[in-house]
Amino acid sequence: MRITGGKLKGRIIKCPDGVIRPAMDRMRESVFSILGDLSGKSWLDLFSGSGTIAIEAVSRGADDVELCEKDRIKVNTVLDNVSITEKECGIKIKCHFMPVEYFIKRCKRSFDYIFFDPPFPYKFHADLVEQVDKNGLLNKSGTVLVHRPEEHQMPDKIGKLVRSDQRIYGRSIVDFYTYSQ
Repeated sequence: MRITGGKLKGRIIKCPDGVIRPAMDRMRESVFSILGDLSGKSWLDLFSGSGTIAIEAVSRGADDVELCEKDRIKVNTVLDNVSITEKECGIKIKCHFMPVEYFIKRCKRSFDYIFFDPPFPYKFHADLVEQVDKNGLLNKSGTVLVHRPEEHQMPDKIGKLVRSDQRIYGRSIVDFYTYSQ
């Protein structure tokens, strides 16, 4: 895997052992192009896997980035990968190694962007977005992005969040949710 844009463009990211389905380069490049410059923005990468999405956010300007991954097999690889951002960009990615569901319940702050990339068999996408809304994890002008397979449908409205965009990449879909205006 490689970083597709920004300060770290072209940087190779290690893939951890265990089950992983890395986000496609084309999908990541497209999503980050849609979002534009992330300078001064906060980012939360949930179901982080290798940490690639969090690193991509830093590469494109985000300066307050956290990630969450529950698979302990991936810890060393994630920590090695995110150390790149500190060395080359001066930004430290805060890492949480626990189930995402538990992290969402415990988190006491909010973010500009929250990216969900659960394993494709995972079926609780909408439930997690609802918890993000209820627990106030998203800033009022923020965006939740949910990467999912086409067979897992998502509603147009979840709590106070509405689907504002949707992009299709083969059998993968990324839904964008924002607060209704």
